[in-house]
Amino acid sequence: MKHKLLTSLFALLTALACTSCLEENPDYAAGQPSPIISLEDVRRLYQGSNVTLEAAQLSGAHQIVGLVISDASGLNVPGGPATIVVQNKRRGAVRGIIIPLNGISNFAVGDSVVVDITGATLAKSAGALRLEGLTADRVRKVSSNNPVTVRDINVGTLLTNFDTYEGTLVRITGGSITPLPVSGDTYAGDKTLADGSNNRLTLHTAAGAAFAARRIPASATFVGIPVGATDAAQAPAPQLWLRTAADALDPSGPIYRNFPESFESVPLATKGSYDMNTAAVPDNTVTFSSGPWKLYQSIIGNTSGRDRYTGTQGIRMQQGLTVPAVVEMKFDLPNGATKVTLLYGAYYTDAASSWKLEYSQDQGATWRQTGATVTDAGNWQHAITFLMNIGGPVRFRINKLGLGVSAPPAVLNGRLGLDDLAIYEN
Repeated sequence: MKHKLLTSLFALLTALACTSCLEENPDYAAGQPSPIISLEDVRRLYQGSNVTLEAAQLSGAHQIVGLVISDASGLNVPGGPATIVVQNKRRGAVRGIIIPLNGISNFAVGDSVVVDITGATLAKSAGALRLEGLTADRVRKVSSNNPVTVRDINVGTLLTNFDTYEGTLVRITGGSITPLPVSGDTYAGDKTLADGSNNRLTLHTAAGAAFAARRIPASATFVGIPVGATDAAQAPAPQLWLRTAADALDPSGPIYRNFPESFESVPLATKGSYDMNTAAVPDNTVTFSSGPWKLYQSIIGNTSGRDRYTGTQGIRMQQGLTVPAVVEMKFDLPNGATKVTLLYGAYYTDAASSWKLEYSQDQGATWRQTGATVTDAGNWQHAITFLMNIGGPVRFRINKLGLGVSAPPAVLNGRLGLDDLAIYEN
């Protein structure tokens, strides 16, 4: 009898647990398809011609969910102020889409929305992929002021993988406006954003944008939404749309030629040992596109998902040392510096580390720190900006402190990844 009572009690608890699962997930019904489809799956449906979105194309779904990343207050939204741009993240992939609404849009950055896309048309208009034929009443706001993911990239990475980034929020470092702006030049119209490797992207500002008449800086870290476009010959001409004037961060002088340094101009095997001092690599010095760099206790790395880099490879600095590891310029730049930007992060699941940016104005005889010591390297990619006002010839280095073997939480000294180091003239 006791055994039967225990069996019955277990069955009852199991049934209650399952009921609770169903209540917590109201969109779930056993044997029924999900009503929600990811933006990545929606974008894949476009194969060169317009697609009307019905149940057959959507595997039974009829909704997308995401966060609004467009800002109507800046009046610089692709498609006009009644358009919203939404992004979401599923299975680690961030994707976005432009959604013109036939009516007034009252949505703000960070609004979480559910969009009924039944009958909408997935189409390209002037090169931009959009969901057309929807009205504002098909968009339901769930919550407000949610944090929005912003991905750090450079111009070259955006152009190489444009479909991945279109309609999402990105932060682009290592670029300058070319030709250099002169007195009176404003944001209005199309400006060319280029990096030191001559990758070029159009920075587009509508004539009626709230910041169109503002003076445009020679260089900045630009936050914006990549939007597909075409030129007069109907060839792809990708654009970046800033949302407001606040999306131009840390304005400065132009970027030096051959920067940002991506550490990709030599084969991976050129520096495969942390401490290499051979005839081919004397004093651990490797010559990249920008010039010669000393990589002491540092190697070139390209392990996907572990090293922190864009493009094909970056730098990985050694862990657990009691002496500093350095990535050091062995050449001077002539016109001082107003800003240095770079990407960094801990290697794989390593502990964080401590590092600082230093500069020299006597050909590397002595070094001074600029900015604070950085200690927040995590298992993802960060972007960092150092502002300064240095005149005359200058060179820089990354100095990773030799704190000894990691013993969390007291000592953190894991491997550190670096990439896309950019220096801006004074």
